[in-house]
Amino acid sequence: MTWMIIRLVLSLAFIAAVLLFAARVAKKRGLGQGNGVIEIVARQRMGRTSTVNVVRVGDVVLVVGATEEQVTLLAEVDPESVDLVLHPAAADEDGDDEPAAHRPALVARSTSPALAGSVFDRNGWGSLVNQMRERTVRRS
Repeated sequence: MTWMIIRLVLSLAFIAAVLLFAARVAKKRGLGQGNGVIEIVARQRMGRTSTVNVVRVGDVVLVVGATEEQVTLLAEVDPESVDLVLHPAAADEDGDDEPAAHRPALVARSTSPALAGSVFDRNGWGSLVNQMRERTVRRS
C-alpha cells in the first residue's frame, strides 16, 4: 500500500516537472505572447457566443464584433477618445478645468465606410426616424 502512494507521489512530481520545463521553454521562445502591435483594449460579452471587442492595432482603434462564425468590423474609433475614457485620471492631470461629465463621450467616426448601409449606420437610423416623424405628424 505504501509503495502505491510513493509511486503516485513520484508520478505527480514527474508530471509537474515536465509542465514547469515546458512553461520555461515556451517563455524563452516567446510563445503565447504578443508583439505589442495588437492590443485588446476592452471586451464585452453580448451573448453566449458573441462579443464586442475594442482592439488597438498600431495607432488605429477598431470596434469589432465576434461570433463563432465570423468577425465583423463595427466602427473605427478615435484613439484619443478611447484613451480619455479608459484613463480619466490622466486627463485630469493635464490641467483641464473641464469636469469629466462635460467631456465628449466615446463616439464612432462618422466617416467609417464599414458601417454604411448596416444597422449600425447612424445616418440610416436618422433618416428612418425622420421618415417616421414625417408620417406620424398630425397636420391640421
